Amino acid sequence: MPAASVAAVRVTLNGFDTHSGQPATQSRLLGEFAQGIVALRAGLQEIDRWNSTLVLTYAEFGRRPQENLSMGTDHGTATVALLMGGAVHGGRVIADWPGLKPNQLYQQRDLAPTTDLRAIAKGVLRDHLGLSEATLASQIFPGSIGVRPLDGLIA
Repeated sequence: MPAASVAAVRVTLNGFDTHSGQPATQSRLLGEFAQGIVALRAGLQEIDRWNSTLVLTYAEFGRRPQENLSMGTDHGTATVALLMGGAVHGGRVIADWPGLKPNQLYQQRDLAPTTDLRAIAKGVLRDHLGLSEATLASQIFPGSIGVRPLDGLIA
């Protein structure tokens, strides 16, 4: 594979929408996710590609911080994104923690969102793949001119 080649892959791991029985389901799914990342890293290290790899993963919607009566959580507002790979400037958490007190919750029920996921994706696409901010704002994320790419994500 030539040094300038780029591959993008989208993988979906379903089943995280757990409104009931969440602890056992989430534990199993997170284990599968971890095994997949370990296997990906091992395979890419064999072909000397891990150091140029970036994995962005996120949940498409948040979960409420309170458990419901069936040991699950309902849809919420804020979510999480994780960056992994040899190309990531990692080993840290980038977040504005809003807190879980009732007056700190969004609409007094959800973890308050503090970072637009598009800012993370824009930072990755700009700094890792070299896409221009104009392309990101007009073609990749139309109408997002006010969402600035997050800096410092790539090693």
